[in-house]
Amino acid sequence: MSAQSTAKTAPRRVRSFLSRVADLYVDGFRSMKSTGRTLWLLIILKAILLFAVMKLLFFPDLLKRDYSTDAERAQAVRTSLTR
Repeated sequence: MSAQSTAKTAPRRVRSFLSRVADLYVDGFRSMKSTGRTLWLLIILKAILLFAVMKLLFFPDLLKRDYSTDAERAQAVRTSLTR
């Protein structure tokens, strides 16, 4: 088997694996009773809200606060990356 033929089949194998994993989760969610489905939706909603609140409170937009124009922000990022 040549390296070229292996390279052609690798993406197909990965896509197949990923689709099987997705099918596993979708099928499990479909076969779940209504109580379990409600609890999972509640967990997902809680996680989304938690991350949104954390972003607002702990990760402010420092570039927007400290610099008034896009050019100043870009220069600040360039300077920070090249130090």
